[in-house]
Amino acid sequence: MSDVTATARAEILDRIRRATSDRPSPQPIVRNYRTAGTTEADVELFVDRLVDYRATVHRGTPDQIEAILAARGIAQVIVPDGFDQSWLPTIGQLREPLGITELDSAAGVVTTCAVAVAETGTIVLDAGPGQGRRALSLIPDYHLVVVRAEQILASVPDAIAVLDPTRPLTWISGPSATSDIELKRVEGVHGPRTLDVLLLT
Repeated sequence: MSDVTATARAEILDRIRRATSDRPSPQPIVRNYRTAGTTEADVELFVDRLVDYRATVHRGTPDQIEAILAARGIAQVIVPDGFDQSWLPTIGQLREPLGITELDSAAGVVTTCAVAVAETGTIVLDAGPGQGRRALSLIPDYHLVVVRAEQILASVPDAIAVLDPTRPLTWISGPSATSDIELKRVEGVHGPRTLDVLLLT
C-alpha cells in the first residue's frame, strides 16, 4: 500500500469516526434463537406435510413393518446392510450387491433415515446403516421408511446442522412426482411412486 493510499484511507476513516462520534451505542442483539429438538408439534407438522404429499403414514412399532408390506401385496423387499433384521422375521429379502435390473424388478425397499424435517415433510438419507446407497431409494417403485420421532427436526437449517455434508444426501419429500407440460401430476418418474412411512413413537 502506497503512502498516498494509506493517508487517504486514514483520512476517510477519521472522518467517519468524527461523523458518528455522537451516535448512541447500538442495543445488544438478543440471540435467543430456537434450538434444535423435537416437539409434539414438530411430529404432527411432519405427518401433515407427508399426508399432503400423498405419502401414507403409520404410527407404531417395528413389528408392523411386515403387516404394512403385506397390505401392499409385497412379499420380498430390498434390505440395506445395517437394517435391523429382527424387524423382518419372515419377509423375503434381497441383499446387496444388486444390479440395475434387479433393483428395477424389485417390489420395493425398506430403509431407515438419517433425519427428518417437520417444516417441509422431508426425509433425509445419508447412506448410513439401514439406508443403503442412493439407487436403492430411487429405482424401486415402492419405499418404506422407518423414522424415529426423535429424528424429526423443526427446519431445514436444523437438519443441515447435524448432517455430514461429505456424505451422499438424498432428500425425500413424499412419493416421486412431477408435472408434465399440461401440468398433470405424474408420479414415479424419478423415484418411488408409493411412499410409506412408519413413525416410531
